[in-house]
Amino acid sequence: MSIPPPPGSPYGPPSADRPQDYGPYGPAGRPYGTPVSVNALAVAALVLGVLCFLPAAGLVLGLIALRQIRRSGQSGRGMAIAGSVLSSAGIVLWAVVLSTGAASEVWEGFKDGARRGNEVLSLDKGDCFDAPGGLEGDTYDVDRVPCEGRHDGEVFAVVTLPGGAFPGDARVTGIADEKCYALQDRYAMDTWAMPADVDVYYLLPSRESWRFGDRAITCLFGNTEAGIKLTGSLRGDPTTLDTDQVVFLSTANALDAALYEEPEKTPDDDLTAHRAWATRVHDVLGEQIGALRGHAWPADARKPVAGLVEDLEDAREEWRKASTAGDADTYYTHYDKAYGFVDGRATVTARKALGLAATPPVPGENESRDPDAQV
Repeated sequence: MSIPPPPGSPYGPPSADRPQDYGPYGPAGRPYGTPVSVNALAVAALVLGVLCFLPAAGLVLGLIALRQIRRSGQSGRGMAIAGSVLSSAGIVLWAVVLSTGAASEVWEGFKDGARRGNEVLSLDKGDCFDAPGGLEGDTYDVDRVPCEGRHDGEVFAVVTLPGGAFPGDARVTGIADEKCYALQDRYAMDTWAMPADVDVYYLLPSRESWRFGDRAITCLFGNTEAGIKLTGSLRGDPTTLDTDQVVFLSTANALDAALYEEPEKTPDDDLTAHRAWATRVHDVLGEQIGALRGHAWPADARKPVAGLVEDLEDAREEWRKASTAGDADTYYTHYDKAYGFVDGRATVTARKALGLAATPPVPGENESRDPDAQV
């Protein structure tokens, strides 16, 4: 037995009190329970609005999507509205950028960063390269070439700067000047083998390239004078030298580094600073002598190295006396005697026995520390 529905019930057959507004398949002819589709133009409008790409197209698609949704009953009205609003804001933003000329600046910065990212930042330690415009001025377009042939530059170190805001051109140059000169002897340990016309330069991040992630200071050997090229690799480190050569050059470079720290003022103006420096040189010589004595040298190098050690001991004694000099004249006397043992005949003989460069560099060569020596 069936019980009829009460008057006005939404169930049961249609009547005068309850007309049938929908067909048997629900609103808009869809069966009840069927998922409502999302309007594709609403999705596209939202994507264009979020990306701020072609904002005018995003606005038009959003308005068309709203009209279609009202007529079809599809979902996506919120996305269409959001896409239209974001696209409208994008149109305003682009108008401001174009009116101020910022678009051109951004594009140039992008091209600059892309060039550096593709070229300069691809250089690694040990790479040789040619710069079509030479090493003078700003160099971004470089081509990697084999080190065996003629080339403009050779990378001996890459220093990565920390992130954060761009530190400024002066600061970046100062870091490069400090780091590159300190690292050159690790790559080319034999300073006597360095050609006289080769100096240290560096490729630096610019303010524009910094925005695109450029954090590399590229230290290199080269020469900015037209027509002067490097030939062959200048690399001379533990990857290319034997153990005996590395030990000898490590001790020699430690002494050179100590000698390089000589005070700028003369002993007449600052005797205290010079005596302190003489003490440091005396101590470094002690370490050098200990390292040379403690190493097992090849048979044909034992006597030459022993002769060098004797010279170093005499030099160390002169530095000790200089460190306690009571006046500038006495200091100069021991200073001159001490330097007489540096890179003398015993050094040349030991170098020959170890297969190293045996011609002393001319004073002043390869000592340029010009902070403007950058590419």
